[in-house]
Amino acid sequence: MSEESDALRRENTYLKARIAQLQADVTDISAEVDRLRQERERLHGRREARAPNPLGGGNAG
Repeated sequence: MSEESDALRRENTYLKARIAQLQADVTDISAEVDRLRQERERLHGRREARAPNPLGGGNAG
């Protein structure tokens, strides 16, 4: 039983680290999307009204 428990603990640790990395990737991609949107708006000389990004704010939990 201890071997199974250790394996589950290792998997859980790995999955938590993977989730943290994926959340960081989403944050980075969201920032890049915002930067590219601003660049597009600057190049086209207009600012479009848009809904807030649901991934851009809030509490990370």
